[in-house]
Amino acid sequence: MAHHGSVSAAARALHFTSSAVSQQLRGLSDELGVALVRQVGRRMEPTAAGHVLLRHAEALHARAEVARAELAGAEDAPGTIGLCGFSTAATRFLVPTAAALRERFPELVIQVVEAEPARCIDLLLAGDCDLALLVVDDRVPPETDQRFEQHAVLDDPIDLAVPVGHHLTTRSEVTLRDAAAESWITCRPDSAYHRLTLAACQAAGFRPTVAHYADEWDTGTALVAHGFGIFMLPRLAPVHPGTDVVRLRLSGTAAPVRRIVAVTRAGGAAQPVIGHALTSITRAAESISA
Repeated sequence: MAHHGSVSAAARALHFTSSAVSQQLRGLSDELGVALVRQVGRRMEPTAAGHVLLRHAEALHARAEVARAELAGAEDAPGTIGLCGFSTAATRFLVPTAAALRERFPELVIQVVEAEPARCIDLLLAGDCDLALLVVDDRVPPETDQRFEQHAVLDDPIDLAVPVGHHLTTRSEVTLRDAAAESWITCRPDSAYHRLTLAACQAAGFRPTVAHYADEWDTGTALVAHGFGIFMLPRLAPVHPGTDVVRLRLSGTAAPVRRIVAVTRAGGAAQPVIGHALTSITRAAESISA
């Protein structure tokens, strides 16, 4: 609830009913003899006592992850693992990693979930996934958040997708500012990539005129190919052969990148299966960078 700001949002993330979460909070508050939450405007926030309890709970969760790692090593039983991440990461990293884990641990039960970063954090907190690949944005917890461990994976440069014959294709160098007057195509407004697009353009000194919304790279590049606008395209995202789209590499100090990180619960990386997953992801990223 401290993370989501309301009982109902926390309940959805944990797959409980709101009444069950409220009952647990009341019971814990009565047992400890202190108020744990309070209403602040429209949000529910922890009291000072609630923050103390959260700090201890986070430490206990980290110790529990370490205990799971030691038990897995002692019994040599792979058990289960959940991997989640945004669409490009699922394609380029999670599926190959799942295949490598299946080969290394034939008895391992593996689940891959494609999801936005905010949903991935909920899955980690609920224990429904063990490793998440995220693009760092304002919804990703800071590295100082003691509930998680972050592992750098890759800095993915952002290119500009323009139609064949576009005037920017004649330039030897292109900056994001050069595209300020263009019609833009972005993902839906509540998505991480939409926020990344806006932040990159604002850093370059302008606010883009958004003409169309496309959540899939194929849809975005199809709109570009037919002259409906331009599109910021991550280097990892493919452009299919034969598409009338030119990928321009951006230069200048405002050239945007997506920072991709692997996130586990604190202590989780010590588990053998999660450690193997991180190694597989790191090798895939090194191969792509090379």
